[in-house]
Amino acid sequence: MKNRRDFLKSTGLIAASAVFSPHVLLKATQPQKTKLGIALVGLGYYSTDLIAPALLKTEHCELKGIVTGTPSKVEIWKNKYGLADKNIYDYNNFDQIANNPDIDIIYVILPPSMHREFVVRGAATGKHIFCEKPMAPSVADCQAMIDACNKNNVKLSIGYRCQHDPNLQQVIKVAKERPFGKPKMINSAAGYFDGRTTHWKQNKALGGGVMGDMGVYALQGARMAAGEEPISVIAQASTTRPEIYKEVEETMMFQLEFPSGAKAACQSSFGINMNHLQVNYEKGWLKMEPQSGYGNNKGSMSDGTIINFPLPSQQPKQLDEDALSIIEKKPMLVPGEEGLRDIRVVEAIYKSVKSGGVVKI
Repeated sequence: MKNRRDFLKSTGLIAASAVFSPHVLLKATQPQKTKLGIALVGLGYYSTDLIAPALLKTEHCELKGIVTGTPSKVEIWKNKYGLADKNIYDYNNFDQIANNPDIDIIYVILPPSMHREFVVRGAATGKHIFCEKPMAPSVADCQAMIDACNKNNVKLSIGYRCQHDPNLQQVIKVAKERPFGKPKMINSAAGYFDGRTTHWKQNKALGGGVMGDMGVYALQGARMAAGEEPISVIAQASTTRPEIYKEVEETMMFQLEFPSGAKAACQSSFGINMNHLQVNYEKGWLKMEPQSGYGNNKGSMSDGTIINFPLPSQQPKQLDEDALSIIEKKPMLVPGEEGLRDIRVVEAIYKSVKSGGVVKI
């Protein structure tokens, strides 16, 4: 992180966006593509080990460029993916992507505190935006990102890969169709043991804390299972490693109440391995374990239904479906408004931790 921070400082990350030629006319004169070019912003683990390899398997989009704050990574990525010199950017000249017809989509994969800046700047280039979850640290940030994309007439999708997974789509379907009646009690958990000590996830200024990562999976599981938005929350934060989690929570437990009367007990942690969803309805149940893995999520229902749609990896499906939404001019499966809904609850969770009581959402 130190090298990245030094580089961002030296290149003037916080500087105003560079001046570039109008993009509206450029877009209007370009033929419709059948395969869209993506530029990845940030080359950490998720970009390197998951998204870039996934883009080798996609039909409707492909890796065409990178934006990095680590110059030493440039040659590695150029050689591995055959990237052209003109498609390599740093955080200072990022705005010049506006003039690059090779790139149609900017995928922001940075610590959450940086999402707002790069989504807003990215939208101003006229390129469509994919942004990793969680969307941003605050509702105000999320709304600014949505507004910027609307103003520039570009699409915005949040990287909730699980909503593209047919296994998790079964949870949404049951919530909608209610074959077992209304949900009564939901238990949703997502966590793993993180042995790192200096990652952005332990840094409050960068958007760290378990609710800045795994917490939204537990929250998403509950919201998908309920089929409605929570109206109140009570939460408790804790840590077993205060020498590491000095600024942010290691574990969060929160209870949600929904308009129908359903309740959800949710847990998320950087210190506990857990990943499951159980929904008890009026006349039956649904279980998922795991519920938010990168692939091979599976489950069952009380009527004997097995939920096990083969999907080794979610990312290629997510990328292709979002790219196809752009090509076909259809709504995104997971638009910015969905990311904002989660952050509205996350803000209430932190308010509850601070006050020690129930917070209305």
